Amino acid sequence: MASEPVARAVAEEVVRWGSMKQTGVSLRYMMEFGSRPTERNLLLSAQFLQKELPIRIARRALELESLPFGLSNKPAVLKVRRCLPSLHVRDWYLDSFRDIRYFPEVRNRSDELAFTQMIKMVKVRHNNVVPTMALGVQQLKKQLCSTRKVPFGFDEIHEFLDRFYLSRIGIRMLIGQHVALHDPEPEPGVIGLINTRLSPVQVAQAASEDARSICLREYGSAPDINIYGDPNFTFPYVTSHLHLMLFELVKNSLRAVQERYMNSDKDVPPVRIIVADGEEDVTIKVSDEGGGIPRSGLPKIFTHLYSTAKNPPDLDGPNQGSTMAGYGFGLPISRLYARYFGGDLQIISMEGYGTDAYLHLSRLGDSEEPLP
Repeated sequence: MASEPVARAVAEEVVRWGSMKQTGVSLRYMMEFGSRPTERNLLLSAQFLQKELPIRIARRALELESLPFGLSNKPAVLKVRRCLPSLHVRDWYLDSFRDIRYFPEVRNRSDELAFTQMIKMVKVRHNNVVPTMALGVQQLKKQLCSTRKVPFGFDEIHEFLDRFYLSRIGIRMLIGQHVALHDPEPEPGVIGLINTRLSPVQVAQAASEDARSICLREYGSAPDINIYGDPNFTFPYVTSHLHLMLFELVKNSLRAVQERYMNSDKDVPPVRIIVADGEEDVTIKVSDEGGGIPRSGLPKIFTHLYSTAKNPPDLDGPNQGSTMAGYGFGLPISRLYARYFGGDLQIISMEGYGTDAYLHLSRLGDSEEPLP
C-alpha cells in the first residue's frame, strides 16, 4: 500500500493534469497518420499518448470523487474507484493515471513497445467500467425510489455519465488504435481499428445475426430482419463502433416486436434495416412494428436511468451474458458512439405502431473528437 505522502503526491498530480487542455483528433487524422505505421510514427504516437492520456484519465478520476446524490459511495461505483477488492482506496482511474504518468519517457523503439504493452493492460483494466457504473446507477435509482426522493430528470447524473462515457470511448479509441497499428499483417484496407472499406450492410448483417441469436435463446423464436442497401458500398469507419450501435438498435426492435406478437395469431412483421449513402452522412434506419414508445417516454430514452424493457434484469444477479432486456445504458451510449465521430442517433416513435431509429454517421471523418 502506498505511503500517505506518495498518495498525496499522486492526488496533487491528478489535480494538476486534470486542469490541462485536452487535444482532440479526427477519424481522418487517425487514418492518415496510421496509414504509415513506421517506427518513427509509432514513437510519435506513443509520445502523444503519454502526454494526452493522463489528462483525460485525471479529469475522470476527479469527477468520480464528487458525483451527485452520493453516487460516488454506491458499492458498484466503489468498484470502479478501487483497483482491487483488497485495496480499497485506489481506484482503476488513479491506478491507470499513475501507470502512464510515471512511465519513463518514451525515447526509442524499445520504450515504445514497453509503453504499448502497458497501455494495453490499462485498456483491459477498464473493460467492465460500463456495466459496473450502470449497476451503481441502478443501486442509486432503487434507493431514491424506495425513499421517494426522485429528483426530476437526474440532470447532473445524466450529464456526468455522458461526459464519463464519451471520454471513455475516446481513451479506448486512442489506446486501441495505437495498439492495433502494431499488427504485422493487417487485413486489406484496415488501419488500426479503422476499416477504410467498411460495408455498413455487412456490419448490419453481422449485428443482426448476433441480436437475433440472443432473441432466439430468450424467447425461442425471433422476428425476421430484412436489410436494404448496396452491399458493395463502403466508407471508412470503426467496425466495432458500428456493430455495437446496430446491435443495440436491432436488439431493442426484436424485443419490442417479439413481446408484442408472442401471443398473437397475426403474422410477425420483420424488422427492417435501410442503409442510405448520402454526400455528408451514411444513414442507417432500423424500423420496427413493435408498438412504439409513449410520447411521454421519448424524452427519457437517452437518459441512463430509463429502459424500454418492461422488466430490466437485476445487475446484482449472476452474469448471464447479453440479454434482450436493457439496463438503461444501451441507447445513450450508442448515441455517444455516433457523436464521437460527428454523427448522431435519433428515435422517432408512433405509439400503437412502432419505432424508427435513425443512425447518422459522418462519412467525411474530419470532425474532431468532442472532448468533455
